[in-house]
Amino acid sequence: MTTESNENKSAEEIAAEEIIAQAEEQVEEQHEHAHEAISEDQEKINELELALAAAQSTVADQKDSVIRAKAEVDNIRRRSAQDVEKARKFALEKFAGEMLTTVDNLERALQNIDKEDEKNKGIIEGIELTYQGLLASLEKFAIKAVDPQDQPFNPELHQAMSMQEVDGVAPNTVIAVMQKGYELNGRLIRPAMVMVSKAAPAVDTSA
Repeated sequence: MTTESNENKSAEEIAAEEIIAQAEEQVEEQHEHAHEAISEDQEKINELELALAAAQSTVADQKDSVIRAKAEVDNIRRRSAQDVEKARKFALEKFAGEMLTTVDNLERALQNIDKEDEKNKGIIEGIELTYQGLLASLEKFAIKAVDPQDQPFNPELHQAMSMQEVDGVAPNTVIAVMQKGYELNGRLIRPAMVMVSKAAPAVDTSA
C-alpha cells in the first residue's frame, strides 16, 4: 500500500512537473513574443525619429533659404531706391543749374535798368513778375537762395572773391554779395560769391 502511494505520488509529481514545464515554456514564449513586439515598436519609433529629424533639417534649410532670399530682395529694393533717388537729385541739380543762370540774368537786368525812366516802368514790372515767378517755382523744388549780406563769412556756404577794410564793420563780415548761392534740399549746389571785410593792419606804436 505504501508502494502504491509512492507510485501515485510519483505520477502526480511527474504530471505536475510536466504542467509546470509547459507553463514555463508558454511564459517564455510570451516573453519572446513581447520582446519581439517591443523590438518592432522600437524600430518603428527609431524610423519615425529619423524621419522627423530629416524633416526638421529640411525645414531649417528651407527657412534659411527663405531668409537669405528675403534679405537679397530687400537689398535689391534698397539699391534700386537709392539709384532712383540719385537720378532724381541729379536731374534736379541739372535743372537748377539751368534755371539759376536765368535768375542771375534777371537780377542783373533789374540792377542795371534805369528805374527813374518812366519808359522802363512796364519793362521793370515784366522782369519783376518773371523773376518772382521763377523764384516761386524754384522753391517748389526745394531750391533756396543763399544771400549772406551783412552776415559772418562761412567758407562752407560762401566763396570770398575779395577782402576790404571797412570802418565800423567787424572782420570776416560779408559786405557785398556779387552772386547769390543756392541750396537744393539743404545741400549747397552753388556757393555765394561775396566780398568780405578784413581787419585793419596793426599799428606799430613802438616808434
